[in-house]
Amino acid sequence: MKVILAGYPKTGTKTMRQAFIYLGLSNYDFPENCQFLRKDWMKILTKGGTTEDFRRMYENVDTVTDMPGFYFWEEIHEAFPDAKIILTKRANEEEWCRSFKSQMAKGDGIFHKFLVYLSPTGYLFSVFVKKLAFVVFGTYGTDPLFGKNKFSDVILKGKYRRHNAHVLQCAPSDKLLVYDLEEGWGPLCAFLGYPVPSKPFPFKNRGASFTEEWMTKHPYFLQMQKEMLISGGILLLAFVIFCYLVFIV
Repeated sequence: MKVILAGYPKTGTKTMRQAFIYLGLSNYDFPENCQFLRKDWMKILTKGGTTEDFRRMYENVDTVTDMPGFYFWEEIHEAFPDAKIILTKRANEEEWCRSFKSQMAKGDGIFHKFLVYLSPTGYLFSVFVKKLAFVVFGTYGTDPLFGKNKFSDVILKGKYRRHNAHVLQCAPSDKLLVYDLEEGWGPLCAFLGYPVPSKPFPFKNRGASFTEEWMTKHPYFLQMQKEMLISGGILLLAFVIFCYLVFIV
């Protein structure tokens, strides 16, 4: 582990992931943590974890972004004391809260609701995310089966504010960069000791677009949809057989 992004989701985590990849660094973002480390994180969230746990989880990964790693930046840094820490923030907590709720609204559709019931992988993902959300955000919202999920702004902004303050207070000053994405490659590459790439600095997930990108391209979420189609097909076949036996035979 070389770099820990300690910024909350919706502070440029997808942009930072792509920037790290452009610099030749491997990365675990939210999907990779769910796909490969879900059992480890469930243990940490329910029973606790040791420095050795975090070292084993990330020993072959260069960078970590987004949930759950950002929230446990301190524990990961204890396992990798030479790693550098980057804190990204929004202009203010109100802006961050609006952006977060806009992202969460992308999962309010009926397709996403039924995905967790018809896909075993989706179900395990949902259990993990709900438990994680209470730790990271202090709430999972109202979580209705139908309609829009509603969140408490007071709880969200309080969590965001206290997390940022804790990073600023406790991260080693010689290992910490408070980074504004609009500054581009310069400060980031200088901090990490990498030459500036020839590629333009990447800006990702504007307009909360990553939900759709994950659902159409990421193997983890494609697996959920494949399982959903199989389960749906089995249920439909069972319904047809039932109707045949009851109404025809």
